[in-house]
Amino acid sequence: MFSGVERMPKEKKTLVIVESPSKAKTINKYLGDKYIISSSMGHIIDLPKSRLAVDVENNFTPEYITIRGKAKILNELKRKASRVSQVLLATDPDREGEAISWHLSNVLSNNNENIKRIEFNEITGHAIQEAVKHPREINESLVNAQQARRILDRIVGYYISPILWKKVKKGLSAGRVQSVALKTICDRENEIDKFVPEEYWLIDAILDLKGKEFNASFYSYNEEKIKFKNKAEVNKILDEISGKKIIVTNIQEKERKRNPYPPYITSKLQQDASNRIGFKSSKTMMIAQQLYEGIDIEGEGLVGLITYMRTDSTRISDLALESVRNYISTNFNKDFLPEKANYYKNRKGAQDAHEAIRPTNVFQTPDSIKKNLTKDQFKIYNLIWKKFVASQMTHELSLIVSITLRADNVDFKATGSKVLSKGFTAIEKENKTERQVLPQLKIDDEVELKEIITDQHFTTPPPRYNDASLVKFLEESTIGRPSTYSPTINTLEKRYYVNRSGKQFIPTILGKLVNEILDAHFHSLVSVGFTANMEDKLDLIEESKSDWKMMLKEFYYPFKTIVDEAQCKIEEMKGILDEETEFTCYKCGKMMLKKLGKYGFFLACSGFPECRNSKPLPLGKCPAKDCVGNIVKKSSKGRGPFYACTNYPDCTFVTRDTPVEESCPICGKAQFKKRVKGKGEMNICLNELCERGKEFTTAKINTNEKSNKVETVKND
Repeated sequence: MFSGVERMPKEKKTLVIVESPSKAKTINKYLGDKYIISSSMGHIIDLPKSRLAVDVENNFTPEYITIRGKAKILNELKRKASRVSQVLLATDPDREGEAISWHLSNVLSNNNENIKRIEFNEITGHAIQEAVKHPREINESLVNAQQARRILDRIVGYYISPILWKKVKKGLSAGRVQSVALKTICDRENEIDKFVPEEYWLIDAILDLKGKEFNASFYSYNEEKIKFKNKAEVNKILDEISGKKIIVTNIQEKERKRNPYPPYITSKLQQDASNRIGFKSSKTMMIAQQLYEGIDIEGEGLVGLITYMRTDSTRISDLALESVRNYISTNFNKDFLPEKANYYKNRKGAQDAHEAIRPTNVFQTPDSIKKNLTKDQFKIYNLIWKKFVASQMTHELSLIVSITLRADNVDFKATGSKVLSKGFTAIEKENKTERQVLPQLKIDDEVELKEIITDQHFTTPPPRYNDASLVKFLEESTIGRPSTYSPTINTLEKRYYVNRSGKQFIPTILGKLVNEILDAHFHSLVSVGFTANMEDKLDLIEESKSDWKMMLKEFYYPFKTIVDEAQCKIEEMKGILDEETEFTCYKCGKMMLKKLGKYGFFLACSGFPECRNSKPLPLGKCPAKDCVGNIVKKSSKGRGPFYACTNYPDCTFVTRDTPVEESCPICGKAQFKKRVKGKGEMNICLNELCERGKEFTTAKINTNEKSNKVETVKND
């Protein structure tokens, strides 16, 4: 008898460890019986959540532990590693993936001494086989960059977050990238609040030449470009041209070449998915991960459809370039294929370790595999495929015609265009607005004025950030990395720092308060410049040009001084967001307070802690017939929030449409945000007794057994 792990005879097999089970299944089809494919289910070793776990006095030594719930997985990997001749670590090809491999290598080294790292940018037979042929050692510089980021973020969070807990409320958090993103959203909201609209007017003319009408816009007065601030200024110009001949004075023609765009990097994919198909960043990345790890294609089994989806490089492999040029030459005429492949420059600071996001097999068109994809998977694959093919096509060529017409001292301009060669737009099929095609005009031609159109406008404030514009800002400011954009946005929503109105982010009262505290006491930490500079330092570590522990030391001690000062200066603000309400506690009779919790506002008894009664915050009066209850927010496991009446089960009103703040101006019942065909999003009353609501009363007042079974929950 002996203690310890029983040593089993080693098999002449190789254990390949990836991060996810779906990725493991796809890889399994490309490797034979001599390989065992297993998954670590992401990180298996990390810093503990309950404490700082970084010894700042001992050269910032981290204290790593096995993540709770991962011991069983780790023990199984140890068992498998001890029985094979070789272990290949095939985690994702980035900093996080390298760190996971490093941790696995450390804990499995006692079970197997022959451990190597392999890396591939796409899950295809060729890529996997090549990776297996060329295993390498762990890249210590990549690991150090990940450790530096992890410890840096841990220090910031674990020193600042407790201050927010103590001074404001529990459950709040601060983060190096998260707090800059919050400040960016809050700063934009301040701009909007301070914005004062200014009036301006536009003048357009509908002109006619021999029965062919075209549009022209006011351009200048006495050859000076001016803006009209009021109706009086407009009328002055109209008086100038009244009864005057309108003559063509200048014609300019020029060709405009529009080059194709690079294939997707992570940020651009998130931006286009938001702008074109309305996807959140998190949804885009989730679906891209599915496409990368493998989709079950009829007749082929699991296939990795795209390359690695976290990248900021526009580089394309020679093999992929040859394949896409072959596709274009096969499916389009020769005018659509440039003589040489198109190459694109990376933005400053971009990492060139991985290719751009592209299909692994360009001949696998979106339409050819549509039946094997979900609707959302098809939309993302369609974007990626078209962008990649278009990036290797010729430019679009248009003829732009600009005509100047004069009436006395007033100049108008008409612009038209004609596409001479579609180029890359033939595959993108862009929904762009074509300029008008002008009639054949010559200098000194006189045209007839059919109508003058004057439009009053007001300047608008800058738009709120959405997924696309926030990711674009973070990218252009070099804040965070491709892998951090989506988690950053998720955290802001999870902490209730921002809400969504449609696609736009609106800072909550809590978000504004936290931002004010951080901006006042940690201004340098939440500045764009500081955060971008830290990213540059992390890149230097990755490139083996800087020491990660020295970087942490240079950051920590000035940071600790700021933290100590802030603890003394920040005032106690607990309860500052609480509001008295008209509701009374049915348990003790005291007034209920509107309080902010982890998931938003709720009602709580002012007699706490003696009375712990709480309930959802009423969001408006129930629109159901003869009901005097209120609408409250509920949640159903796995299906997200919905809204129901407090009088359940007597009232079975339930909807997933979101209530709006404004009650119906006629009946006073709750209104709901609803998309109406042909009218877009509207605030709708669902009260069947209300004139305003009659058209929509059957939309979401559920009485059928199925809907009640799904949605009903016990009210407080």
